[in-house]
Amino acid sequence: MIRISNIKIKEDLNKEQLIKFVAKKFKLDENKINNWYIFKKSIDARNKLDIFYNYTIDIDYKENLKRFDTVDEEQAKQDLIVDVKRRPNLPVVVVGAGPAGLFASLTLVRNGIKPIIIEQGKTVDERKKDIDNFINSGVLNTSSNVQFGEGGAGTFSDGKLTTGIHNKDCRVVLKEFFKFGAPEEIMYLNKPHIGTDNLINVIRNMRNEIIKLGGTFLFNTKLEDINIKDNKIDSVVCNSKIIKTDTLILAIGHSARDTFQMLKSKKLDMERKNFSVGVRIEHTQEMINKSQYSDSCKLNLPPAEYKLACHLENRDAYTFCMCPGGVVIASSSEENTIVTNGMSYYKRDGKNANSALLVNVKPTDFEGNDPLSGIYFQRDLENKAFLLGGSNYFAPVQLVKDFLNDVESTKLGSVIPTYKPGYKLSNLGTIMPDFVKDTLKEAIPYFGRKIEGFDRPDAILTGIETRSSSPVKIIRNLQGESNISGIYPCGEGSGYSGGIMSSAVDGIRIAKNILNKS
Repeated sequence: MIRISNIKIKEDLNKEQLIKFVAKKFKLDENKINNWYIFKKSIDARNKLDIFYNYTIDIDYKENLKRFDTVDEEQAKQDLIVDVKRRPNLPVVVVGAGPAGLFASLTLVRNGIKPIIIEQGKTVDERKKDIDNFINSGVLNTSSNVQFGEGGAGTFSDGKLTTGIHNKDCRVVLKEFFKFGAPEEIMYLNKPHIGTDNLINVIRNMRNEIIKLGGTFLFNTKLEDINIKDNKIDSVVCNSKIIKTDTLILAIGHSARDTFQMLKSKKLDMERKNFSVGVRIEHTQEMINKSQYSDSCKLNLPPAEYKLACHLENRDAYTFCMCPGGVVIASSSEENTIVTNGMSYYKRDGKNANSALLVNVKPTDFEGNDPLSGIYFQRDLENKAFLLGGSNYFAPVQLVKDFLNDVESTKLGSVIPTYKPGYKLSNLGTIMPDFVKDTLKEAIPYFGRKIEGFDRPDAILTGIETRSSSPVKIIRNLQGESNISGIYPCGEGSGYSGGIMSSAVDGIRIAKNILNKS
């Protein structure tokens, strides 16, 4: 298998045209091509007058051509199967059916271990009904929402698979998602996404595979307590029922605040960690496209994205979870709070683009040594946003020009907020800590110099964004165990990942550690 990289193409080619182009350009005999696939595809728009697609292609060729790189075929065949040493007497209990919990469970069942998966929310289809009801009526189900339920928070955030980690299991995760119904493009796009609409089907298919192989799902089932004997996990209490286990995977999400409180009372080692808070910023997607692309480009380009960061004197500011053609979605999980997030469907064909605009929060920002101080800080901001929004889970919004001038907005410009159930024109600065407000005021004009129009006066800020990552880390050793034997903290909520891809990889890692423990 040979790999051909840095293939620059300024045309929109289908797959048949693409392989003919490559064969001609690199003088390959098409009759000697057994098989081929796109390994990577990206858009190079650094020079707006010279935008092109950049491909990397793997080809199973009948001859050994030394002028090209070869592919490590063993690595390409990487999967979830391991040499199992574990011989359990009790079931493995997995708490949480987000990407970490699902991929941990999938790894276990593929290797003959049949887990019990506990999820306080509902199945992904029932969950979507509750989310739609909240968006349309303002009636919140605190157990079934954007934060809680099968698939985790990322299910209703476009299904982005971008990650900063470099791990061989990233490819495994992509292969599994594709197997369960994700678009083929996720296997090679530089910035892959599944789309919330597709991800719902993918998650359902994953669940059915785990059940077919012997796993058990308990939905609407909350982890209420854990029983510990001789510093080892002995059992868990769920909906007042006891399940005996010697292995517990804590794949809880970053919003499982009651669970964090319970774990703290059980003396699990936890510590504060860095996290971020801020707002969602909305522009028209047309404006972002014009800023990122050239009007003269003839390629059929997807909706443009961006990623921005600045390092200021005392704080960092950055954009996160950018949703081209998406909406700002109501993501509260507790009553009388406002939490925002971004969401896109696969086509990303909405009128607006939105992104989180965040400022870092440090453990040293809080007095004392309570590991849950960040949670209390988040909740306070969310409650203030609820009060500022007025009623019925309306979110407070403000025009950029008014935010920079610290005055309440009174009318909209050309950008219309997408947040539902509704919004109220407000002054977001009145509920922000000074370090957040001042940093955003400095960052927005700076980003406007990077992307033309980012700081346009009528861009919309919607508050408040607090759940970009967990403010808590549950300490674990090199084998993934906490200070309580048999308890394995895992994924984003436990402080070991950020996003779908890294959470899934962490779930695989923990499951393999358990399988390899004799």
